[in-house]
Amino acid sequence: MTDATQSPPAPADTGADTPADADAQRLAALGYQSEFKRDMSLWANFSLGFTYLSPVVGVYTLFAASLAAGGPPMFWAFVIAGVGQLLVALVFSEVVAEFPVAGGVYPWARRLWGRKWGWMTGWIYLLALLSTISAVAYGAGPYVAAVFGFTSSTTTTILCALALLALATLINFGGTKVLSTVAVFGFVAEIVGAVVVGAWLLIANRHQGLGVLFHGFGSQGTHSYLYAFAAASLIGVFQYYGFEACGDVAEEVPNPGRRIPTSMRRTIYIGGAAALAVCLALILSVSDFGAVISGKDADPVTTVLTDAFGTGGARAVLVIVLLSFISCAMSLQAAASRLTYSFARDRMIVGSRVLAAFSERLRVPPYALLLAAVVPGLIIVGSTYSADALVKIISFSTLGIYVAFQMVVLASLRARLRGWRPSGEYRLERWGYPVTIGALVYGVVSLVNICWPRTPGTPWYDNYIVLVSGVVVVGVGAVYMAVAKPHERGDAPAGDALAAPELGPEVEPEPEVAAEGEVEAEAEADSDSGSAPASA
Repeated sequence: MTDATQSPPAPADTGADTPADADAQRLAALGYQSEFKRDMSLWANFSLGFTYLSPVVGVYTLFAASLAAGGPPMFWAFVIAGVGQLLVALVFSEVVAEFPVAGGVYPWARRLWGRKWGWMTGWIYLLALLSTISAVAYGAGPYVAAVFGFTSSTTTTILCALALLALATLINFGGTKVLSTVAVFGFVAEIVGAVVVGAWLLIANRHQGLGVLFHGFGSQGTHSYLYAFAAASLIGVFQYYGFEACGDVAEEVPNPGRRIPTSMRRTIYIGGAAALAVCLALILSVSDFGAVISGKDADPVTTVLTDAFGTGGARAVLVIVLLSFISCAMSLQAAASRLTYSFARDRMIVGSRVLAAFSERLRVPPYALLLAAVVPGLIIVGSTYSADALVKIISFSTLGIYVAFQMVVLASLRARLRGWRPSGEYRLERWGYPVTIGALVYGVVSLVNICWPRTPGTPWYDNYIVLVSGVVVVGVGAVYMAVAKPHERGDAPAGDALAAPELGPEVEPEPEVAAEGEVEAEAEADSDSGSAPASA
């Protein structure tokens, strides 16, 4: 049953920015009036997704654990996950082009399937995002200690994580322009750092040949190597999300139906290439894989950087790493706050009146931002009570993100089977079914791998903590939905994808393979506002 206004055909793009009133009219036809300013350029939108995905954060956070679990072949996890998540990004590109509404996966699932499905998708994704913020902040702790020269411990890691969280929150309170500026700065710093550091490691500190990428060095122990690789592949699974953040801020981007799909794909292309380069440079610079696998060298990243740059140089490199962690946490908070605001605007969550409040002076939802700081802070403090806290926080975060992603992918497949014909500027056309099914298969396999218990020596609830926490989140959400019926509140559109009119023949769709052809036109539009486009 649908209960919504119909989605209008997407306006044709002429190579320049869609006028603000046209964006506002399109959003109004989708059932909303935005309070955000459309101050985010194509370059800044891509930078937001890139800093959320953050190759440096993804690689540096789990490099030691993954190398110890699977040896150098864990490198190939980036390739596998990159292809799988590219399929997901293509599905999302098609959906956001038709429904460019703030909040990302929640409104997409709501429009594709209905109120209940949309609510549960938003609930799972929100909690996973809040957990991911805590994982990024927690993962920065040891690097803060290395930069400032004190011994890293559980207590110092927690304190450093809370400090980083506070800084990211202050940046977000600066509004869209400040967020955009810092995101672009974070992107440039991360790319420059990755290129310079990676090149120096390969030129001056390379200890291994490419052949090690096919050698496990006994990391599998008594298990098969497939078991070891599956455990190590969490680094690739964790790396490739963040592209959806480009759509979370859809109401802050001019001409979102065309620009956001472009930003999403570039995030995968450029972010994935950077992650592969960073990981490869680090692997080939490790002198003793046996020491890493045995646990004798528990921090191979610091070991490699110190050997290559000396103590002072390593600290300088770690400053760039910390900038990457800060910009990543900032981008995650921005995504979480926009999702919370979108949820609350539709009256779908407890405290909706407060969480939907919008500051006209700051041009941000302040209480939604505070929620995106307080909850991750509590998770960080609570991590004291779990062994291998970082890996488990990351595992749950990844589980929740992947579940929410697959709920959107499944909703897209269901809608397509029921006759949905996407009408946005970006359409997969004849590739719609194979891309969507491929994305779904990849996601299900990844979810099984994420949930697999791998710490048999711990109590059962700790060994199964990822699966248990996922079941608890879904269970609590289901109970709340059954008792409080939040999905029945408000009159926001839902399930209207099947009611969307077909795109008229006068509007030429943007085929996937030619999507980057808009670069030159976008470059001209962005240069008018002082921004530079990302190269495809």
